[in-house]
Amino acid sequence: MPAAASLPSDGGLDDRVPFLARLERDERARLLTLGRELSFAARTALMHQYEPSSHVLLILHGWTKVTASAANGYEALLALRGPGDIVGESAALTGRPRAATVTTLAPVRAVLIEHGRFREFVTCSPGVSLTLLGLTSDRTRAADQRRLEFAAMSVRERFAVLLLDLIRTHGRRTEEGIEIEVPLSKQELAGAVGSSREMVQRLLKDFRERGIVTTGRKALVIIRPNALRLIARSSDPAFGERPSPPSAPPVESTPAT
Repeated sequence: MPAAASLPSDGGLDDRVPFLARLERDERARLLTLGRELSFAARTALMHQYEPSSHVLLILHGWTKVTASAANGYEALLALRGPGDIVGESAALTGRPRAATVTTLAPVRAVLIEHGRFREFVTCSPGVSLTLLGLTSDRTRAADQRRLEFAAMSVRERFAVLLLDLIRTHGRRTEEGIEIEVPLSKQELAGAVGSSREMVQRLLKDFRERGIVTTGRKALVIIRPNALRLIARSSDPAFGERPSPPSAPPVESTPAT
């Protein structure tokens, strides 16, 4: 099996140290005083792809999704951003339009900083600049690694890897199994693996029948993670031969918002 199935620890949707955790305490405190704290309801668009930059957000509580839409309307889920993360920083620093949309998955509290104040702070703080550069590099490396891995996998294998990632980053052990705490729809799961909602629905049905997962209106519970690890390492003839790489890449290098 290619290295794609080795499930490395430095890939995935959410495998990195958050921005605020990388800063020195005084840097973090000074940065947070530059903006104002706001609350957002679930499923609120915080930033829109292609719009001009006006602010950055430092997430204090809750989770967001980063998505990008292709010309044909396909929407790819590129990343999840949560407590301690920064979104919108690249567009603020470069002055370019935003490359992705950021939407809350649950209620979110965040500090909003106008991009002019943020740019001035970063310009006058070499340590913060280097930290931001390191964050961008780590995000790009992880996304590129995942893109390389996924190119060698079938949709079924990619989906198994995605669920294993979510167990590791958002799993909560319950009596039934490991519940994925971040609420992702079938369409969002499909966008993370470069597939269709129908294919994800078909895979979930198969996984339920095999006792690997249970699903509810809001909950996805993994009962047999070892079965997912086996799937991630081998193709299943029941779902056809390995497909050609999808027309919409599953997880591209995460664009800076």
